[in-house]
Amino acid sequence: MKTKAVRIHGKMDLRLEEIELPQVGPDDVQVKVISDSICMSSYKAAVEGAEHKRVPNDVAEHPTIVGHEFCGVITEVGENWKHKYKPGQGFAIQPAHFYKGSQMAPGYSYQYCGGDTQYANIPIETLLTDNLLNYDSDTYFYGSLSEPMSCIIGTFHAMYHTRLGSYVHDMGIVEGGKMALLASVGPMGLGAIDYALHCDRRPSLLVVTDIDDERLARAESIYTIEHAKSLGIELHYVNTAKPGCDTAYLRELTGGTGYDDVICFAPVRPVVEQAGDILGFDGCLNFFAGPTNNQFKAEFNFYNVHYLYTHLVGTSGGNTDDMKEAIAMMTSGKINPAAMVTHIGGLNAVVDTTLNLPNIRGGKKLIYTQIELPLTAIADFAKLGETDPLFAKLAEITERHNGLWSAEAEKYLLANK
Repeated sequence: MKTKAVRIHGKMDLRLEEIELPQVGPDDVQVKVISDSICMSSYKAAVEGAEHKRVPNDVAEHPTIVGHEFCGVITEVGENWKHKYKPGQGFAIQPAHFYKGSQMAPGYSYQYCGGDTQYANIPIETLLTDNLLNYDSDTYFYGSLSEPMSCIIGTFHAMYHTRLGSYVHDMGIVEGGKMALLASVGPMGLGAIDYALHCDRRPSLLVVTDIDDERLARAESIYTIEHAKSLGIELHYVNTAKPGCDTAYLRELTGGTGYDDVICFAPVRPVVEQAGDILGFDGCLNFFAGPTNNQFKAEFNFYNVHYLYTHLVGTSGGNTDDMKEAIAMMTSGKINPAAMVTHIGGLNAVVDTTLNLPNIRGGKKLIYTQIELPLTAIADFAKLGETDPLFAKLAEITERHNGLWSAEAEKYLLANK
C-alpha cells in the first residue's frame, strides 16, 4: 500500500514523500499512525545525518522514516503475531530496543517504520523485544507523549544514593528530600515537574529554575505553588538570571545543606556547573540534556566527590517499564502531560518544523499524521478563530482546559479536519 511519510536522506535533508509499504508478511504488524510529537532528538538526527548513531550509514540510498514518539491503531497482523495483536487495537511504541546491543530504533533506522507517516510496518525487533505496547485509550496524543514521559521517569529512577558505611546504592530520588530542576520549564522540564509532584516518591522541597519569566509564569500557572503545598511539597520558581537568585540563593532555599537530587535540562556549561555546586552530601546530579557537541565539558568539584559523596549520572531515554508507568499514570489521571504541547500541525508541517526546531519557541510540537495543517501555536487559536471556525472552536475548548491541549480538542480536530 502507499503512504505519505517524512524520510531522512542525509544531513538536513528531510522530505515528505509517497512511498510503497511492503505487503504484510507472517512476521509483520502494520499500523495506522494517528499522532507523533516531534523531539529534539529528531533535529539532532537531521543535523548529523548518517553520522548519527541510530541513522544507517547508507541512508542516502535507503532513506528512513523519522519520528519516534507515535501512537495509533493496528490495522493488519501477520500470522505469527495474531496470538498477541489484532486489528483495531491501540498501540504506543517504545523505540529504544537495544536488541542484541543494536542502536537501531523506529524513527531513525527503518525504511518503513517511524512516527511521521500515515502507515508503518513494525520491525521484527520491536515485536521480539515486546516494545509494541497495548494502548487502551482513544486519546492519542497521550500515547505519543508516553515516550518523552518515559525518558523523564527513567531519569528519576536512575538517580541513586549511598548508605553510610556500605557500597549499596538505593535507586531513585530521596523520598521527602530536596530536589532542584534546572533550566526546566521547557517541555521535558514541565513533564518532570508534573512527575515530581505526582509520583509515589516525592521530594519535600522542589525548586524549578529558568531564565525566562514568561516560561516560568506559564509553568507556575499550570503547576501551582498552592497545589504543591496540598501535596506536602514546598515549590519555588526561580529566575536565576535575576540579581540575588544565584547559586548561593538556591542553596539558601535548602537551609544551606544543598540538594539531594538535581536534574539539569540544558547542555549549558554554567547551568551544569551550578547544578554541581548546589549538591548536598551524597547529592546526585543527573545530566538529562543531550548535547550535540561531542566535546561538551564542564567542571565538577572532585573534592566534594571524595569527601561529600556527590556523584553524577546521565540518562538518555526510558525503558519499556518506564513507558508502561507513563501510560498508566496518564490514563488514570495522575499526570497530565498536555502542558508539554504548545503547537499542533499536520504531516505537511513536519519537515520545516523539525529542521527549525531550536528556533521555534514553546514546547512540544504535536503532529497529526492523517491531516494537513500548518504548524499552529495553541496561543494563536483565538486570533485565527476570528476568520476560521475550526480554530474558533479549538480556542473555546482549550480555554476551558486552562489553555492546554486536551482529549476534547484532539477529538474535535480529527473529526472536523
